[in-house]
Amino acid sequence: MWKILTAGRKRRFKPVQILVAGYAFITVIGAILLSMPFSTAKGNSQPFIDSLFVATSGISTTGLTVVDIGTYYSLAGQLILLVIFQIGGIGYMSIVVFIISFFKVKSSMRMNQTAIDSIAGASQLKLGRFFRFIVLFTFISETASGLALTLVWMNQFGILRALYYGFFHSISAFCTAGFSPFSDSLMQFRTNISVNIIIIITSLLGGIGFIVVYDMVNYIKNRMILKKRTRLSIHTKIILLSTVAIIILATVVFIISEKWPNSMDTLDRIQSSLFQAVSASTTDGFNTIDIGKMNERSLIMIMMQMFTGASPGSTAGGIKISTLSIILLYLIHQIRTRKETINLFRRQLPIGTIHKAFSVFVWFIIIIVIDLGILCTTEKSSSFQLAFEIISAMGNTGLSMGITQGLSDLARIMFIITMFIGRVGPLIFALALMGKIKSLPYEFPREDILVT
Repeated sequence: MWKILTAGRKRRFKPVQILVAGYAFITVIGAILLSMPFSTAKGNSQPFIDSLFVATSGISTTGLTVVDIGTYYSLAGQLILLVIFQIGGIGYMSIVVFIISFFKVKSSMRMNQTAIDSIAGASQLKLGRFFRFIVLFTFISETASGLALTLVWMNQFGILRALYYGFFHSISAFCTAGFSPFSDSLMQFRTNISVNIIIIITSLLGGIGFIVVYDMVNYIKNRMILKKRTRLSIHTKIILLSTVAIIILATVVFIISEKWPNSMDTLDRIQSSLFQAVSASTTDGFNTIDIGKMNERSLIMIMMQMFTGASPGSTAGGIKISTLSIILLYLIHQIRTRKETINLFRRQLPIGTIHKAFSVFVWFIIIIVIDLGILCTTEKSSSFQLAFEIISAMGNTGLSMGITQGLSDLARIMFIITMFIGRVGPLIFALALMGKIKSLPYEFPREDILVT
C-alpha cells in the first residue's frame, strides 16, 4: 500500500497528504468489501453510501452506524469492520513502521515524517522503538481484555461465541470504536460489574495515549529498575490530572441529574454514571443506559466530553483534553498575569503550542456549526439531537440519541466527511488540501485592530 501511495510524482506529495490519502484508501477498500454480498447476513449487497458510512465510522473509530451490525452483517462483514477499526485505532502507519522495524528495513525520510504526522508527539521519540511499543502494548491490552471478557461471558454464550464477543469488544474498547454485535450496545450488562470494569480499563488504556503510557513505562523502569532520577513529562501530568478531573465531574453530574429508577441502588447508579463518564471521555462510544432518554444536563455534559475527547496520540477523538487544558490555563493565566505564556510545573509552554490549541478548537467549532446549519434545514430531527450527533461524529465518539439510521443521504455524506476530518484532524486535513505552504520573504508594517 505504501508503494501505491508514494508511486509516481513523489516530489509533489507531502507526508500529510500521503497520510490522509492512506486513510481514504483504506476507507474506500473497506467500504467496497462491506458492500459485497458475502458481508451481509442475507447475502444482499449493501448500498455503497451506507457501507462507506460504516467504513468511515470504522477507520475514524467513531462507532456511529446506519445498520445494526450484529444482525445486518455476516461474520465476514463483522470481521472486515473489526480490521478497519483496528487499523484506524492504532493508525496504519504504526503497522507499516512496525513491520519495517521488525524486518530491519531502512525507511525513507518521507515515511518517517508521515509516521510522525500520524501520532502526535512521535517526533520526540525513536520511531522504530516507539512504534514497536505501540503494537506490543495494543496486543497485550487487547488480548488480556479479550480473555477476561471471554471468561465472564463463557457461561452465558458458550466458549466460541464468548471468545468472539470478548475479543470484538476488547478491540472495539481499546480502539475506542464503540462497535458492538449487541443491538443495545452493553445495556444488558449494566449491572455486571466485571464487564463494566474490563471495558472501563480497556477504554482508558486506549484513550490515555501511547505517548503517556510510553512515558510512564520509562519512568517506572528508570525509577524501579535502573534507579535513575527522572520525572514524568508535563504532557503526561496534565493528561492524567485532566482525565481524572473530567471523569469525576461527569460522574457526579450524571448521578445528580438523572431520574434513576427506584429499583437501582446507589452502587448501580455510581457504576452506570462512571461507565458513561469514561465512555464519553475516552470516546469509546459504548453505553449501558439509553442515551436518548437521559436528562438534558447529562446530555450537555456528554457533548462537552465528546467535543473534548481524550489524549493526543491515542485511539480517541475530540480536540483532545490537553488542548482544552491549554486553552483554560491560558485564559486564567492571561487574567492573572497579562502575559502571553503559560507557566506549568516550573516549565513554560511554547507560544506555538498555545496558538495550535486555539486553532484546533476554532476549527472544530466552525465545522460543527456548518454541519448544524445545513442539517437543520434538511433533517426532521431536533437541532439538539443533530448537534449531539454531529459532535459525536466530529469527536469520533459514536454515542447517539437514536437518529443515525434515519439520516438522509445528504446528511450521511456530511457525516462521512465530518468523521474523516475528526480522525485525521482538521489541521492535518487542511494542510493536505492546501499542499505546499508558501512562506513570504517579507513583512508588512504592523497595525492593530481593536478587541474588546
